[in-house]
Amino acid sequence: MTTEVELHKDALGLGESIVMGIAGTAPAFSVAATTATLIAAVGVLAAGSSLYCGLIMLGITFAFMNLNKVITNAGASYAWVGRVFHPTLGFLAGWALLVASTVFMVSGTIPAATGTLLLIAPKYATTPGTVTFVAAGWLLAVSAVVVKGIKPTSYTQVTMTIIEVGVLVAVIIASIFHYIHHGAHVFSWSWFSIGQFTPTLFASGALIALFFFWGWDVTLNLNEETRNAEKVSGRGALAAMLTVLLLFVGFVIAVLLVMSDAEIEQSSTNVLFALAEKLFPQPWSYLAVIAVMLSSIGTLETSILQFTRTMYAKARDGALQPRYAILHKSWRTPWVATSVIVALGLALLFLSSYFPTINLIIKDSVNAIGFQVAFYYGLAGYACAWFYRYEALKGPWPFFTLLFWPAASATFLVFIACYSVPTFDLVTVLIGIGGIVIGIIPMILNRIRQKSKLN
Repeated sequence: MTTEVELHKDALGLGESIVMGIAGTAPAFSVAATTATLIAAVGVLAAGSSLYCGLIMLGITFAFMNLNKVITNAGASYAWVGRVFHPTLGFLAGWALLVASTVFMVSGTIPAATGTLLLIAPKYATTPGTVTFVAAGWLLAVSAVVVKGIKPTSYTQVTMTIIEVGVLVAVIIASIFHYIHHGAHVFSWSWFSIGQFTPTLFASGALIALFFFWGWDVTLNLNEETRNAEKVSGRGALAAMLTVLLLFVGFVIAVLLVMSDAEIEQSSTNVLFALAEKLFPQPWSYLAVIAVMLSSIGTLETSILQFTRTMYAKARDGALQPRYAILHKSWRTPWVATSVIVALGLALLFLSSYFPTINLIIKDSVNAIGFQVAFYYGLAGYACAWFYRYEALKGPWPFFTLLFWPAASATFLVFIACYSVPTFDLVTVLIGIGGIVIGIIPMILNRIRQKSKLN
C-alpha cells in the first residue's frame, strides 16, 4: 500500500534518540517495581545480576545497531528477522512486540495511576477499580500527545526523562555518600563475583533483572523519523543502554547500602519512595513518587510508539490489513494504529479491574512481557549473527560484536524464557505464550486475503 504522506523524516537527533531509549526502559518504574523482588531472590548478588544481565542485553543492542545499518525500517525486528530468516518468523517477532506493548498498557499505566492517587487521594491508591479508572485517563492523555506528532512527543519525553533521571542520580549519590562506610549491607566487590552464583541462582536473578532493560529498542522503531538513521538510531540505543545499566546497578547498590532486608521486603514495589524517605526530608522524598509517575508515563509513550510503528510497517508491507498504515495528513503519525492500541489498552484495563490486588496485576503482566521480549530480542540476535556470519571473520572485534555476543545473548534469552515457563500461572501462560501463538491467525487470514486479491 502507498500512503499519501510519510512519517516525519529527520525529526529526531542523537540526543532525542538517547532520551527515547532511556525512557523506554522506564528506569524509575523498573527499579521501584522490581528491585525488592530481585534482592529477595538473590540477596546482595542483585548488583551482579543487574550488571551481567545488562552485559547480556548489550549483545542484543549490538544486534539491533548492526542490523539497522543495512535495513532501516520502522518495524525493526519484524523487518530484520523476516528478511534474514523467513517472513513468518519476522511476522511473529513483530507480533510479539505488539502483544508485549499492548500488555504494557496495563503494567505501565497502573503505576502512574497509583502515584497520582498517592499524591491526591491516598486511600484509593490500593483499590483496583479506582486505580484502573485513573490509569485509563493516563492512557488517553498520553495517546493524544503521541498521535499529535513525533516532535511534541519528543519534547514531552525529554522533560519527563530529565526529571526522572535527576531524581534517581540524586538518590544514588546521597546513598553512597552517607552509607558507603556504615551501610545496612557492608559493600563488597564480591557482590559482583560470578563465582558466587549457582546456575539456578543466576537464572533466578536474570529472569527478574532482564525486565529492567526492555524498551531501549524504541530508538530503532523511530529510525525512519531520525536524522542519519543508519548510524544515529543505533548509537542512541547503545548510549541509552549504557546509561540505564549504570543507573540500575547504582540503584541496587544504593538500596543494599541504605536498607535492611526487612525494610526492603516491607517496601516491596515502593522501594524507591522508601529509600528516598530515609535520605531526604518531606516533602522532598515525594519527588520519588513523581519520578515513578513520570517514568511510567514516559515508557507508556514509548510503548505506544513501538506498537504503532511496528503495526504501520507491517501494514505497509502487506503483512497486516493496509488500513493500519494510514497516516494522519497533518501530524504524519499512524493514527489508526494508535486507535487500536488505545482500544486494546482500555479493554485490558477494564478486565484487570477485576483482579484482587494491584500487585497481582503487575506480576502477571511483567512475566508475560518478559517472555515475549525474550522471544523477539532472541530472534533479532540470531538474525544479526547469521546475516554477518562472513563479515564477522574479518577480525576479533567484528567476530565479537557481529556474531558471538549477539548469538550468545540470544541463546541466553531463549534459556531464560524456557526456564521461566514452569513458574507461570495460567493467566501468564495465556497472555505470554498464547499471545504470540494467536498471531498465526491474523497472519494466515491476511495471506488468504492477499491471494484472493491476486485471483
